[in-house]
Amino acid sequence: MRDYSRQILSGEGENDYTRYMRTDTLLALQRSPEEMAHRDELLFQVVHQSAELWLKLACFELRAATALIEDGEQDGATTLLTRASLAVELVTDQLEMMRHLSPWDFQTIRTVLGHGSGGDSPGWLSVRRDSRAVGRAFSAFIEKRGIDLVDVYRAECKGETYRLAEALIEWDERVSLWRVRHYKIATRVIGHQVTGTQGTPVETLAKLIAYKFFPELWEVRTHLTETGPMAESHTDPVEAVSP
Repeated sequence: MRDYSRQILSGEGENDYTRYMRTDTLLALQRSPEEMAHRDELLFQVVHQSAELWLKLACFELRAATALIEDGEQDGATTLLTRASLAVELVTDQLEMMRHLSPWDFQTIRTVLGHGSGGDSPGWLSVRRDSRAVGRAFSAFIEKRGIDLVDVYRAECKGETYRLAEALIEWDERVSLWRVRHYKIATRVIGHQVTGTQGTPVETLAKLIAYKFFPELWEVRTHLTETGPMAESHTDPVEAVSP
């Protein structure tokens, strides 16, 4: 009979779980109580470090989705894009923890951040780079096949390309929603019309909210609204939805 009490993996740690998950290393990445300028540094670091892990996963899936699009594997790419979007949703949700960081207490934490800024986040830099790459792959895919996105959306039977396009929109929207939440958290903690740790005005975050990775997919919606049944009707759309 197998002896399950015997640890069989090599590496550091007292058991197979800690060896595989590398928990000794992972849990040593935060500042110790003796190093902290304020006890909420742990909260601050855990939120940001865990975000980097989720973004690492998201971009891993995004790059794989890009390769699948280039190979014409639309449904496989859609599946991976859905995973990536969920990872960004989780990153957004955990910003809720930052609401429990006092604005005054953060000023103490800020003294030990140096010029560290979210603008230097490896995860978010990857998000921008890999989003542009998947966008180029999708544009090349539809151009090569002569696909009209308006026709894709107007089709009664929604196929693979529609699902892929919607997965891209979901990713774009999830990133934008994170930007909204991040901006609101930033202003809640440090206020308006102030500068961040690298001298960047906090209002710069608000300008990023409107940025779109896949503008052609958003333009399709505008086109459908401008040419749809309501556009041909003489009914006032405001009156049509009024009680």
